[in-house]
Amino acid sequence: MGSQGSSQGERCITARSADLLLTAVAPSIWGSTYIVTTELLPPGYPMTAAMLRALPAGLLLLLLVRQLPTGLWWWRVFILGALNFSFFWAMLFIGAYRLPGGVAATLGAVQPLIVIFLARALFGTAIRPLAIIAALTGLGGVALLLLKPDAALDMIGIIAAFAGAASMAAGTVLSRHWQPPVSPLAFTAWQLTAGGLLLVPVAFFLEPPLPPLTPANLFGLTYLGLIGAALTYIIWFRGVSRIEPSVVSSLGFLSPAMAVILGWAILGQQPGPLQIIGILIVIGSVWLSQRAQLPAHHVMRPTRSSQLS
Repeated sequence: MGSQGSSQGERCITARSADLLLTAVAPSIWGSTYIVTTELLPPGYPMTAAMLRALPAGLLLLLLVRQLPTGLWWWRVFILGALNFSFFWAMLFIGAYRLPGGVAATLGAVQPLIVIFLARALFGTAIRPLAIIAALTGLGGVALLLLKPDAALDMIGIIAAFAGAASMAAGTVLSRHWQPPVSPLAFTAWQLTAGGLLLVPVAFFLEPPLPPLTPANLFGLTYLGLIGAALTYIIWFRGVSRIEPSVVSSLGFLSPAMAVILGWAILGQQPGPLQIIGILIVIGSVWLSQRAQLPAHHVMRPTRSSQLS
């Protein structure tokens, strides 16, 4: 019985690790959003770009799944679409335009802390001290990655950055507890479509029409829609359904780390010693967050036979 229980525990840890690694692919790909946006998209159209990132991808996935929400899932999907896409991306762009990139990303990195306390307030989820330490560690790592001593602050930008982090945090927590009886593919299709539809009037009233798109513009929008939205959010929502929200949200620290790595590899932006330390701290915080959620009986202990040998 003991060996069977040990084997079952090992299989659970292996499956959990596989889920964690797969889910980590999503924020790693999101790290390419900055370089694609700055290098391939026309400047000055943030809401239009966000709408074109979400809506076509959502409609394409809807054509694949051919399944619509029913009953209460209609309003739930629009709430989640607003939290995970519409409002989140709107606040993200406002923060990015009014704050230096490092400040905006560092303020957004408070999301794992918000997830921990929001899950406690809404659903009574236990707060684990190690999870808080992991979230603070990751926040410090992101600050080393991106924050500069001469960074300027803007109150509206600060509020927007915090609001965006809170929006995504609420979307993560509710996505975990609102699990429809459909596949992650269908759930992603619903949310992307709802989020894109909510952005249509925002883009129409706040921004001028797009100029004629170049092949580079079309490639950038296609990449952000198919890879940066459709594929990654299928992976993300699958992970949200299987892994604790605080662990999933900590994976978001990988996004700015990957942005720095891609800036170095593609644009020749050489990282300094503090940035390299920040990347290592971010990786350590993700590992620490994952360890914080492991049940005590999953911690490997030496067996009696190994002790005797």
